[in-house]
Amino acid sequence: MNFLKNLLLYISAFVPMYVLVFVKLIVEIVNHNLTFNVLNTLNFVTLLLLIVAGVGGLFWNVKFSTDKSVKIQIISKQNITDKHFLGYFSLFVFFAIPLDLSLVSAYCVYVLVLVMIGIVYINNSLYYINPLLNILGYNFYDIEYRVEGEEETKSAKFFFRGNLKTGQSYWANVKNQHFCFIDKNKSQKERSNAD
Repeated sequence: MNFLKNLLLYISAFVPMYVLVFVKLIVEIVNHNLTFNVLNTLNFVTLLLLIVAGVGGLFWNVKFSTDKSVKIQIISKQNITDKHFLGYFSLFVFFAIPLDLSLVSAYCVYVLVLVMIGIVYINNSLYYINPLLNILGYNFYDIEYRVEGEEETKSAKFFFRGNLKTGQSYWANVKNQHFCFIDKNKSQKERSNAD
């Protein structure tokens, strides 16, 4: 089950690229540069399935996760959004725009490149590199934190919509040190109850 969730996280990281390629195919068909043959139909179906799987997998990992939320205090933080987003997004543009998926050879290369990147992504737990989350308004933080009631300081990469404050307590869903979310709704509800 964890492998499936991790695979869907990888697929979700490429949703913006799938959308770019999908739009490119639609524009080519509207301009009569492509026709609906077997390969182009396979491309459309594959891209639609990848987009649905990526968005669904992201929601599964974020909104419907069974991982337990814990209350943490932020000791230090560093916004690392810019360190990963632009490099990944340039990969999308480089990969999606010039690729001619109407050729069987280009389609095979496309699939093989995605498989190779996926192996590296999953084996190295690069789940925090997810441009789709950044497009949805999340920032990536490298954080040192302490779980409430514990003395040990831990570090992890967190997603948070907004600006985190050092010294503040938040509820966090810690899946692993590479894919954690701060539950803004739960943290805000607790702060409003304290007021």
